Amino acid sequence: MVNDMTARWCVFLPCSRTQSWAVPQNCLAEVVTVPAQNDQPPAEIEWRGETIPVLEFGRDDGLPWRDRRGGTGLIAVVLGLQGGGCRYWGVAVRGEGLGVRAVDEEEIEDMPDAVLEHAIAAFRLRGVVYQVPDLPALQQSLTAPANGYADQDFAATGQMESQ
Repeated sequence: MVNDMTARWCVFLPCSRTQSWAVPQNCLAEVVTVPAQNDQPPAEIEWRGETIPVLEFGRDDGLPWRDRRGGTGLIAVVLGLQGGGCRYWGVAVRGEGLGVRAVDEEEIEDMPDAVLEHAIAAFRLRGVVYQVPDLPALQQSLTAPANGYADQDFAATGQMESQ
């Protein structure tokens, strides 16, 4: 049972076959449906009068981004940190498991050995391992010069290598 005094509201974002994020609800602006020209998400979208960059983690894992029936895909819009180079940025949502719920610390199992690149923590909840992404570092990767991250898996288009 979730204790309202200790629970935190989390949004669960499936990003690839191997990576699902858990982010605090107050870090997410909106999940938007965007027209999809093909099976891959765009490098940026127009949202509320702003052009925002989009990160993508599942390009090579075969999990479709576009809903074939509707011809659309989902982008989670994340609130950027002040001074971080962009006010908002997005991440492509792929697969099943998008949701929001209150999570109590007693419900989760810390999984430090399961932390993937670009995450600061990992935990298991109801049989699923979730990554807690390093949102400030990911935001910075979108606004830093591409050559400043030559030794990392950041691509100039905002695509991220999936683990």
